Amino acid sequence: MQHQQEQSLNQHDSFLWAYYFTDGSASPVDLLGLKATENEPGFTWVHLQSDSIDAEQTMYDLGLSKNVADSLIALETRPKTLSIDGGLVVYLRGINTNPDADPEDMVSLRLWLTEKGIVSARRKDRKLYSVQDVKNDIDQGSKISSAGDLLLEVIERVVFHISEMVDILDEELVDFETSESMDSKARQRLSTVRRQAASIRRYLAPQRDALDTLYRSNQFLTPEQAFRLRELSDRTTRYVEDLDLARERAIVLQDEVRNRIADRQGMVMYVLSLVTAIFLPLSFLTGVFGMNVGGLPGIDNPHAFNVLTFSMLGLVAVLGGFMVWKKWF
Repeated sequence: MQHQQEQSLNQHDSFLWAYYFTDGSASPVDLLGLKATENEPGFTWVHLQSDSIDAEQTMYDLGLSKNVADSLIALETRPKTLSIDGGLVVYLRGINTNPDADPEDMVSLRLWLTEKGIVSARRKDRKLYSVQDVKNDIDQGSKISSAGDLLLEVIERVVFHISEMVDILDEELVDFETSESMDSKARQRLSTVRRQAASIRRYLAPQRDALDTLYRSNQFLTPEQAFRLRELSDRTTRYVEDLDLARERAIVLQDEVRNRIADRQGMVMYVLSLVTAIFLPLSFLTGVFGMNVGGLPGIDNPHAFNVLTFSMLGLVAVLGGFMVWKKWF
């Protein structure tokens, strides 16, 4: 019976990985191994798939309350920090670097923080590579001495990937600003940059507030860790400001592009109008002298064609000279 319970405990589709940390070193463990560490002095990190069928049961097996489990499973997770049942629930959003995904479709990460460790959760096919980066560092022997340090490692990676995306948007805008012309593909990309800046900023502003709330809660963090969190919050604030500026720059560039297109179209219409003004009287003359009726002057004169041709050329020269004098060209 006990063997069946142990086997059942380890057969959770929602379980992705777990580590037990002691003296800064991490050891991979399964759910059964987590049970054995409950009374040990170290701390743990458990990563789950929140939309798996057995996710809620897995959380109950880990000792989480219904309020905490519901918070980690929630569909809508706008960035914020909540104090629940003696711990902190932190919702974060990170840049979506999954294949064929839009970076601005930011991935949600849910964290449950206590003195005994962290339970993190994400949805299926919505991996957050910031978390994967931290896991890779741990697998390579990186030392993490407390749950607070682990939390800050995750947040720092999230902020780092956001900074990379902000830099990419800034570089693209610089290229647009120094470009003398834009084709339709470039104009479409400029619209994409503007949309990405607005979309990322939409999540980043509340994320800044979530980090501020986490800092003010003063739970589970040493003064050094709180200072580091403050720096990450300040960096997030700068990125919000950078994204606001990027969006404004994109709007200005789009206005300039529209003005250039309107100017070119206006110039084309202007030239066509001048050409029409020159050839309208010529069309009238050729229409009149092209009528097959009697009584037209010069019908019997062998020099009539030459006279008409030079008269029309003279008329073109007069009209052209008048337009130049009026500075219409």
